[in-house]
Amino acid sequence: MNTEDSSLGLMVGLLIFLIFASAYFSSSETAMMTLNRFRMKHLKRTGHAGAQRSSKLLETPDRLIGVILIGNNFVNILAASIATSITISIFGGPEPLITTLVLTLIILIFAEVTPKTIAALYPEKIAYPSSYFLLILLKLLYPIVWMVNLVSNSLVSLLGFKPKPNNSHQLNTEELRSVVYESAERLPRRRHGMLLNILDLENVTVKDIIVPRHDVIGIDIEDDLDEILDQIGSTQHTRLPIFKGDIDHIVGMLHMRTVAKLLKLDRVNKAAIIQETTEPYFIPESTPLHTQLFNFQKRKLRMGMVVNEYGSVIGIATLEDILEEIVGEFTTDLASSSRDIHPQDDGSFLIDGGTSIREINKVLSWQLDTNGAKTLNGLLVGILESIPDSAVCIKLDRYYAEILQVKNNMIRTVKMREIEATQKSQLESLHD
Repeated sequence: MNTEDSSLGLMVGLLIFLIFASAYFSSSETAMMTLNRFRMKHLKRTGHAGAQRSSKLLETPDRLIGVILIGNNFVNILAASIATSITISIFGGPEPLITTLVLTLIILIFAEVTPKTIAALYPEKIAYPSSYFLLILLKLLYPIVWMVNLVSNSLVSLLGFKPKPNNSHQLNTEELRSVVYESAERLPRRRHGMLLNILDLENVTVKDIIVPRHDVIGIDIEDDLDEILDQIGSTQHTRLPIFKGDIDHIVGMLHMRTVAKLLKLDRVNKAAIIQETTEPYFIPESTPLHTQLFNFQKRKLRMGMVVNEYGSVIGIATLEDILEEIVGEFTTDLASSSRDIHPQDDGSFLIDGGTSIREINKVLSWQLDTNGAKTLNGLLVGILESIPDSAVCIKLDRYYAEILQVKNNMIRTVKMREIEATQKSQLESLHD
């Protein structure tokens, strides 16, 4: 009797050990598959031993899954045999129904659901320590794992499925943007915005950020010399384009630092001014911003003349304009500092028609359509399909636009406001 009790106790102890072993394999599988690959690579670079072992295992996921499943199935089948032996010792017969029900519940609760739930919640705490034993087990069972994978891969090929390179953890731009969005709470707001702006650079062209042609300040070398000198002396810009007649006939770029050399001359003349200019740099309007940023860096330049497909100058683009697309405006109160957008007391804004739609959206946090026209004038003219000769009010989705001034075949001044802001203002008026 004592021998039987001892044998029964030994089998129960072995069954408990097998349940724990099954829980180990189940939790290891879930933990290894749910590891954050990017955090693991970061820890690997810092010398984290667990991350290095896990990364090595995940390089061949078929072998990793193979060794885990071999171990898990082995302990589960052995546990079923031990449970049957225990049932025979207690009831005198195998009792397959009772054995199956009880063992299924035990394995589900203690060897599957619970350990896998814990592993899903804390993958690093499970995966990194367990990777040590999994590497040893993989070396010991390598012949069996190799054979199982060979048969399995052959069946996969026979079924018409072709293995693909394991690049599921390489993020494209949109997926990376989603990661940045989800990390908003962990990143300072300014850095979070900068990361998103960097990702948006390839979707924005030089044409989206130019200073329009009619706003470009330059020197017409055909003007009177005194006027040219007055303009040089009063300018607030570091670089000025020099042109003949109009900006399409550009001569060069004059840097204000070189103007000091002219002061040494007894008499300044136009030829001396032209001599101090540098060769103009032209940029196609369709150039993506990230490409132009590298072009500026490569050429050691800060400004370029933007041309359309016909070679006509449509504006200028500067390195500062591109940097502002990344870090934001170099001011704190954008709406009050913008020279083209002027807030009014009633909550509306007076906006210059030549203002780019991107700037309006950025300054006012609006969502005007940027897929078509680049400026507010182009957007409104495109909707009206004509140049208005009187005041016109237009509804643009969530915004009202009232055209106040048209000059030289261009909408010059527009009064705009959000519809929600308009309704709120009306309610406040009624309340008063």
